[in-house]
Amino acid sequence: MTDEGPARLDATVRGRVQGVGFRYHVLRAGMALGLRGWVANEADGSVRTVAEGPRPDLERFVETLHEGPPAAIVDRVVVAWGPAVGDLGTFAIRSGAHRGD
Repeated sequence: MTDEGPARLDATVRGRVQGVGFRYHVLRAGMALGLRGWVANEADGSVRTVAEGPRPDLERFVETLHEGPPAAIVDRVVVAWGPAVGDLGTFAIRSGAHRGD
């Protein structure tokens, strides 16, 4: 995997990130960057996103995860990188454990 080639990002965002529009913030960022993937609330109160695209775009996406929308408080972002698999569709919100947002 080169720095310029397609990569896969699996990130979990912890903090006050449910019920504050965080998934929609992530959705807009993913779509604006032309990424493929999804975002969902997790049962433990975190938000998880999996995305694929060029590594530089994914790195910009991670910056967006650290920022969050105005009402969010991001404590930390846990990131795992891997090679692109090609199994993701257009960036979307998946149903998760919390129905908020």
